[in-house]
Amino acid sequence: MYAYTVILIIGSAIFFYRAGKHDDGPALLWAALSVAISFLILFWLKWGLFAMMLGQVGLFVGVGVFRVIRKS
Repeated sequence: MYAYTVILIIGSAIFFYRAGKHDDGPALLWAALSVAISFLILFWLKWGLFAMMLGQVGLFVGVGVFRVIRKS
């Protein structure tokens, strides 16, 4: 179980880092938020992998909304 968890955390962080680089945004901040959400959900709240993935989707939506508001 823990090997998949680590792979998902690293994969999510890489995704957000690359998305930030592609979008000329704060890539390291996005990756750090991804890792923080993962650890918060998995190890502090103990909600499981599905909740972690929902947290990542929520972060993705939140970043998108923030960028739309900032650009307008």
